[in-house]
Formats: sequence, structure tokens, C-alpha cells
Amino acid sequence: MMRIIAGTHGGRKIFTIPKDKFVKPISGRIRQSLFDMLRPYVTGATFLDLYAGTGAVGLEALSRGAAKAVFVEKDGLCMKVIEKNIEQLGFAEKAKALKADVLSGLKWLEHFADYKGYDIVFMGPPYRTEDNLPLSYSYETLKLLAEAGIANPGSVIVCQHHKKEDVPTPDGLEHVRREKYGDTTVDFYRPVKK
Repeated sequence: MMRIIAGTHGGRKIFTIPKDKFVKPISGRIRQSLFDMLRPYVTGATFLDLYAGTGAVGLEALSRGAAKAVFVEKDGLCMKVIEKNIEQLGFAEKAKALKADVLSGLKWLEHFADYKGYDIVFMGPPYRTEDNLPLSYSYETLKLLAEAGIANPGSVIVCQHHKKEDVPTPDGLEHVRREKYGDTTVDFYRPVKK
């Protein structure tokens, strides 16, 4: 069972995906650590949650004062869980769940940030296929994000990936921090100032 950690909805339960469905939700420990680091940026932010899964990260951001969260997920079951979580937490006015494949491009998402851009972008691409083969979506997603130009100049971009996945920094982004948690690495980026 997962819960919102802190903020206006701290302690509230959120719906999850059955363990056999091959969705690995972010651990409570990583989520807590992540939001400790993001604390100065969350209040009033427009938050983008890519590969949203259960929506736990974007929901946490809303609970902690983000003005708006946009969730992007291509799996139908995950979408139902995200929508259920948004509804039961009362975030319908601040949240938008969109069924789409992140790797098909991201420019279209500027519309959902009211063309003002996103202040925080979190991505937690799947590590493996259902056949347990390693995936490497992180670099491609970061590259698409940089090309789309939908992150604000002062934004924080967070990429959670498997420690063995090689993630070069694409043009247009600057790598600013790395944290390690067991087999998980969390990298922080910001757009390069033009």
C-alpha cells in the first residue's frame, strides 16, 4: 500500500497497480528524498510526471503545493489508477492525466502548461520489459524534452533510472546532481541558458 508522504494530503492512501503487472512504483524512501531536494521549487509549480505509473510523484507534488500536475502514461490500467487517485484525493481541478507514448514526442504538452512551460519535470521510465529485458528510455526522453523546449529556463528535470543504464546528457540540458539508492540512480538536470 502506498500513501502520500506529506503536505495537505499527507498520510492519505493511493491506489496502486497489482505487483504482477510489471510496474515498479517509486519507493517511499526515494520519493521522500526527492521531495526534500525539490522543496524550494514545488510551491506554485506546474509539474510534469512522465511515465507516471500510479501517479505517486505528481500526486505528492500536488499535496506539497504544486499548482498543477500533468500525468503522461501509455498503459491503460495505469491510466485508470491515476484517474482514480486524482478523483479520490480531490485534485480534479489541478490535475490532467493523458494517455500517450512519451517516446512519440513531447512538444504537444506545452498546451497543458498553458504555453508557460513546466517548472518541474519528473520521469521514471520502465527499467525492463515484461520479458525482463533491459530498457534504455532515459536518454531518448531527455533528448525529446530538450528538443520540445517545454521546460522553463529555471526548471528542474529529474530522471530516475537503473544504475546500469548509461544516460549521456543531451544537448540543451546541463547535468547538475546525482543521487544513488540501491539499484536506482536519480539524475537532476536544468535547461542550458540560451
